[in-house]
Amino acid sequence: MLYPLKFKPILKETVWGGKRLANKGNIQNPDATIGESWEISGVQDNLSVVSEGALADNTLEELIGVYMGDLVGDHVYDTFGIEFPLLIKYIDAQQNLSIQVHPDDAIAKERHHAYGKTEMWYLIDATPDASLILGFHKDTDTSEYLAHLQKGTLPDLLHTQPVRRGDCFFIPAGTVHAINAGCFIAEIQQTSDITYRLFDYNRLDRNGLPRELHTELATEVINYRTEEHRIPYHNHPNHTEELVDCKYFTTNYLKFNREIEKDYIELDSFVVYMCLSGQFTLVYDIDQSVHVNAGETVLVPACFKSIFLIPDKEAEILEIYIS
Repeated sequence: MLYPLKFKPILKETVWGGKRLANKGNIQNPDATIGESWEISGVQDNLSVVSEGALADNTLEELIGVYMGDLVGDHVYDTFGIEFPLLIKYIDAQQNLSIQVHPDDAIAKERHHAYGKTEMWYLIDATPDASLILGFHKDTDTSEYLAHLQKGTLPDLLHTQPVRRGDCFFIPAGTVHAINAGCFIAEIQQTSDITYRLFDYNRLDRNGLPRELHTELATEVINYRTEEHRIPYHNHPNHTEELVDCKYFTTNYLKFNREIEKDYIELDSFVVYMCLSGQFTLVYDIDQSVHVNAGETVLVPACFKSIFLIPDKEAEILEIYIS
């Protein structure tokens, strides 16, 4: 029988990562820098595994194969089959990430037989000087971009966005972007691990070699126009606020200090809750519940249409589904 599912975090050691995600898994190396925790993943070779309950140790792909629409929703299953369509992450940047871009669905399918990557970021925390790189500070073109790239001055052409806790950004495929040092982020994206690296500050990898760049692959997928990526929203207690609603996912924000009832009778999709702060109890059936702590992520199967969220004092969550 299905129930709200938690998964074993898939931790990614990176040259730019920090220490705040290390407690999410069994890290043997005390000096390891963890850049990402993949909370829910359908990426091949990185499939999420259930961490507790009767279905523990089953992969997400295996469960979709058995439960189909009851788990992910009929429409989602008809569209994606056994591949879970979203990749849910936490990102801890203690150094600047590389400047990069992702292809859209059409180019990703043509080149890699994969989906493209449109994503969004929610700033769980940020140092006073934290920032993001989001597109260009003025409309440009291929020749100007390549000239700056060749001179090693690409950052001069890009828009640097100061950030603070609670900021939210939408990053469509084709947007040149980077997460800079001091950002702790919840990321929701399409199921894709295709990244074209444009510039990496001449850093070396752990073997002392320059990190690979993807100049030719990236050039024709870039959006050279300036666009606004910051998502304004209101933070009203006990009120669900929409952050992003696109064809790939819908993400809402909720901070609550009293019981909240969720009615999903009209929704043909799974629901994911990322607990950003506090803790809460998720009641999904008569006398059936699961406790969710800060930093945990839980997937509610599509078959559950009435949910109650009961906070321990106060909780702050992201609610994610496909509409």
